[in-house]
Amino acid sequence: MAEVFSVEKLMAQAKAETGLADFGDPWFLAPLNALVRSLNEEADLSEMGTFIQGGSLLKSLSERLRFIQLLKDHPEIAEEKVEVMAEIVGLPRTGSTMLHRLLACSSELTSTFSWELLNPIPFPGETPGGTSPRVEAAEQMTAIYLATMPEIAAIHPIDPVGYEEDVLLLDRSFISTGYATMLKVPGYDAFLLDFDQTPAYRELKTWLKLLQWQAPERRGKKWLLKSPHHLTALPALFAVFPECRVVMTHRTPVQTVPSYASMAAALTKPNTDRLDTKAIGPFWVKRFRRSLAEVIALREKHPARFIDARYEDVQRDPVGEARRVYAALGLAFGETEQAAMREWLDQNARDRHPAHHYTAEDFGLTKPGLEADFAFYIDTFLKN
Repeated sequence: MAEVFSVEKLMAQAKAETGLADFGDPWFLAPLNALVRSLNEEADLSEMGTFIQGGSLLKSLSERLRFIQLLKDHPEIAEEKVEVMAEIVGLPRTGSTMLHRLLACSSELTSTFSWELLNPIPFPGETPGGTSPRVEAAEQMTAIYLATMPEIAAIHPIDPVGYEEDVLLLDRSFISTGYATMLKVPGYDAFLLDFDQTPAYRELKTWLKLLQWQAPERRGKKWLLKSPHHLTALPALFAVFPECRVVMTHRTPVQTVPSYASMAAALTKPNTDRLDTKAIGPFWVKRFRRSLAEVIALREKHPARFIDARYEDVQRDPVGEARRVYAALGLAFGETEQAAMREWLDQNARDRHPAHHYTAEDFGLTKPGLEADFAFYIDTFLKN
């Protein structure tokens, strides 16, 4: 099999394009090598997929070089005090996006914006104040993204100036469930689940320091983060952010797993000409069963760190549920927060987005099978 990507060549190209040479701690080479091996041996990349993933790898390596150089040039970044109040975690498609964007309305919190996640390092010549040129870049990238995969608009709302998942920062460490969502890389995903992600979370904290350093108005606020990825790494999350609580969203996997399989199929399609949709569902069933079992075991050791929120409750009374979570976190809920939440809800009503159509059978799944596979989770969180 011909080699599609070479780690050594990609790193050399990133050095040549940036004029930099220091990638920092080489720990990231383990996940990078695992990812590249899967891309070469398992992904069945199409011509477009090769172009997309080659560009993505090169961008992450180049940003890593610039990141390390920026930390050298501005040692004060390391002195930024970052505290993560909460991380919203749950299976995908459980209402975590809505809850994230509602909770982020707190005047006491800050969160990650889509535009800064896409380009967390200031562009050359960028000056503080005013609108960052990275906002325009994010708007252009979002337009291309939706043109390439128009069905995504019905699955996950994308707002270049809105809040988005912090896992995009972990991508720079080549640690992410996103790879398995948009690529056939089972070998990499198996590696990820058994890998100690603590170094990636230490880097995540430094990325947050960098974002805070760029926006001093964030100082004194606590961070609110969100991503289903963290289901795979809660021990690492707790080790790096000992102050962090987990807001865990819940919805029956009978609905969430087929929905996520639909999203994975849409994201994978541009990367391969050999998409087997019937294999996507069973892959994520196995994957999510393991992650949920690990989280349930961890909750028994740290019950006070978890706050639960059911999808149905968030949909029925979104502001009320956000207020309840605020109370559990010790946050104030005033007129400012309520008005901001109401405005967001008005601007993001579900009927403003295209309908999302799919069936479990489209992805090799059945309702009885899902009920049996996830009975342990449903019985624990969704029966009462």
